[in-house]
Amino acid sequence: MYRFKSQLNPKFTMQVTEGNVLKGTIKHINVGTVNAEVTLEVNPGVEITAMVTKASVDTLQLSHGKDVYAVIQGSHVMIDVD
Repeated sequence: MYRFKSQLNPKFTMQVTEGNVLKGTIKHINVGTVNAEVTLEVNPGVEITAMVTKASVDTLQLSHGKDVYAVIQGSHVMIDVD
């Protein structure tokens, strides 16, 4: 079980099961007008890509090489940082 303090709202704590969280390193960020594709390497040679808002990239200070967590929720993948 993981507990995360939200970087967007420090009063919010997200609790998720271990199976829903993948730790990875940002390999690529493709920023568009509104959204961004963030590609993480979760194991050597294994990558996943998440769509996030451009504002989230700025707020979470996402950048190449940063360690982050992919939180998988149903059909969505969210990214959070320590």
